[in-house]
Amino acid sequence: MARGKFITFEGGEGSGKSTQVKRLEEFLRGEGYEVLLTREPGGTRLSELVRALLKDEHEDPPCDRSELLLFLAARAQLVRNVIRPALERGVWVVSDRFSDSTFAYQGYGRGLPLDFLEVANAFACEGLTPDLTILLDAPIEVARERMRRREAATNTSADRIELAGDAFHARLREGFCFLAQANPERIAVVDASKSPDEVWGEVCSQLKRLS
Repeated sequence: MARGKFITFEGGEGSGKSTQVKRLEEFLRGEGYEVLLTREPGGTRLSELVRALLKDEHEDPPCDRSELLLFLAARAQLVRNVIRPALERGVWVVSDRFSDSTFAYQGYGRGLPLDFLEVANAFACEGLTPDLTILLDAPIEVARERMRRREAATNTSADRIELAGDAFHARLREGFCFLAQANPERIAVVDASKSPDEVWGEVCSQLKRLS
C-alpha cells in the first residue's frame, strides 16, 4: 500500500486556516481518499489536555521554555500515535499546524534559539516532515478584524496566544515568511487576505505539487 500524503496548514491567528482545512478534507474525501484531520496542539487525549494548558488564561501560565516543551510533547504524542500510523496505512493526513508553527511562534515570536528548536523538533517529530505546507499569509490588521468578527459571532474571547501584542504577531509573520523562503519546495504561500473562495482556488492549485 502506498504511503499517504501529509499536508499541513500554517499561518498567524485569523488567517483562515480552519476554513481551508475543512474544505480540503471534504475535497479529498470526494476524490476517494481516506483522510485524517488533526490539529496542533491536539489530536490525542494527552495532546488535547496540553492544548488547554497552552491556550487558556490561568494563574500559572507557562513561561516561554515551558510553552515550547509542552508544544513538543503534544507533537511527539501525535506523531507517534496518530500521524505516522495513518500515513503508513495509506491515509492522507491534513493538520491545522505542525512544526513550522514552533519556529514561527517560539523561535521568531518568543526569541528562543532556532538551532535548539531544530534539534528538539526533529526529536519530537522522529524526522517526519510534511509533503506540502500551505502557508496562509494575511496582514495583521486583516487578521485582527477577522478575530474580532469571529469572537462576536461565537460569543467567545481571544485565547492566551491570540492576546499577544501586535509586535509578537508581526515577528511570527516574519518568521513564517523566512521559513517559506528557506523551504520553497515544501511551503506554498497563499494570500489569505482574499475571499475564502479565492484562497481555496489557490490552495487547489498548490495541490499539483503532490503529483
